[in-house]
Amino acid sequence: MNDWTTSHDRVLAQRNAEGWMFLIEAARDLRTTGAIAPSGKALARTLTDPVRAQAPSPLAVLEAGAGTGAVTRTLIPELPRGSRLDIVEANPRFAARLRHLVTTHPHLAARPAQVTVHQTYIEELDTDQRYDVIVSGLPLTNFTPAQVERIMARYLELLHPGGTLTYFAYLGTRKARALTASRAEARRHAAVDEIMATYQRTYATGRWTVWANVPPAYVWHLQRPLVPTDQPTPQFDGARR
Repeated sequence: MNDWTTSHDRVLAQRNAEGWMFLIEAARDLRTTGAIAPSGKALARTLTDPVRAQAPSPLAVLEAGAGTGAVTRTLIPELPRGSRLDIVEANPRFAARLRHLVTTHPHLAARPAQVTVHQTYIEELDTDQRYDVIVSGLPLTNFTPAQVERIMARYLELLHPGGTLTYFAYLGTRKARALTASRAEARRHAAVDEIMATYQRTYATGRWTVWANVPPAYVWHLQRPLVPTDQPTPQFDGARR
């Protein structure tokens, strides 16, 4: 067995383990897990585009709702030298897996101190740090409108002026819930959609459709203004396969 085969088998085993872990955690609490499978490569790459766009300048980056680390593994190699990454994950089992990822990732062998895993909720993160990029994996459409308002307000508070928030939303969730959910659940989902639409109209700099994900997803980039403004930022829609 050659080195490539061994490495390939290791990657497949890791992905299978992550898939099972997601299913187990989704069975425990689908609302906070938010998915039944980790993010795919295409989605992870689109979510981390703002980090690549600002390289090679050192960056302060926050990843919230990192899960088993599918996006984290794409993010770490893209960090410019001298950058800082804070990872926030409330699920204790996911947080433990992320700590293992950080301590064993080959790109961090010589500089492990630049990455820290925080087992907490983003609203409760105790830090004075402000970030150039926030990558969010939180399942916002699974939360109450009040929770979404608190999370989004916290994201904007944590961003440097001019900093970018990148997050995703699965395609078709509102229609699916309208067909299968209770009226109260459908109203909750619609209220969250309206909150997010307001943030998108005000702060969005781009939206991409990632078809090569299960399920397909939109990725949004929102930017905190350099100066306060009430004017919405133009949006556009691209596609990633």
